[in-house]
Amino acid sequence: RARPGREDELWDVAGWAILFGIIGGRLYHLISDPELYFEGRPGTSPWNAFKIWDGGLGIWGAIALGAFGAWIGCRRKGISLVAFADIAAPGVILAQAIGRVGNYFNNELYGGPTSLPWGLQVHCMDIVTGRAVPVGTADGGQACSGSSVVPGLFHPTFLYELVWDVAVGLTLLYLDRRLRLGRGNVFALYVMGYTAGRAWIESLRIDHANHILGLRLNDWTSILVFLLGLIWFLGHGGFRARREGSVYRRDSGSARPGPDGGAARADRRAGAGPVPPDDPPADAEGVPSGERTDA
Repeated sequence: RARPGREDELWDVAGWAILFGIIGGRLYHLISDPELYFEGRPGTSPWNAFKIWDGGLGIWGAIALGAFGAWIGCRRKGISLVAFADIAAPGVILAQAIGRVGNYFNNELYGGPTSLPWGLQVHCMDIVTGRAVPVGTADGGQACSGSSVVPGLFHPTFLYELVWDVAVGLTLLYLDRRLRLGRGNVFALYVMGYTAGRAWIESLRIDHANHILGLRLNDWTSILVFLLGLIWFLGHGGFRARREGSVYRRDSGSARPGPDGGAARADRRAGAGPVPPDDPPADAEGVPSGERTDA
């Protein structure tokens, strides 16, 4: 409502973004963990790459290709991609928070051993090697048992990220409402907020990951994406950037919402004919200047 636009058209754009986001997320997962599908190990098969419910999605690919899908939708509807990104940013990161709940049920994305009260048993613990052991491999049973395998408490890094994402999402809503940010800077703040949290949370994780120069691949990605978000934010006015009056591009012929919140008549380029001019301004006595007659 703060950025006038037809709700159905915005949902159409979101549909494009979600579709391409799923594809991009899966592709990033396949690129970052190819050994799970393409190296001929027992139990692996390239066909499993199409099982998006098995193995999950990678957020970086989801955002990148999701943005491309949003661009396609925006071009079709005459909507500004920058304005749409600002609208979508709080919802995207809150959806990411919800997605982290699945990591608990999948016993994945955990950190190192901890004695903190909120430590969770997501795996067994081999006290000799100090490493996690998947539940079910200890003596062939489902319980953590054996000479050196015991229940282990680990940092629930997925829970840390869930809390962080919710905090970032609520902060974005507050700043957008209070400062009326625009020009893509709400989305830039989302990018910087998420990647800053992802970087430190990633440093706690001990699950398998590819490393470059001693850092996990996701750490390098977080650093790069954070810098890109910062460059955009500073280059487009920072906290001084103000919200656009409409989600539509100026060169678009799409119908725009009128003062009552509904869709106004389309302009000539949309084929609806000329739009009548606004009522003439009133003079000092409150009489429209075009209606005054001399007595």
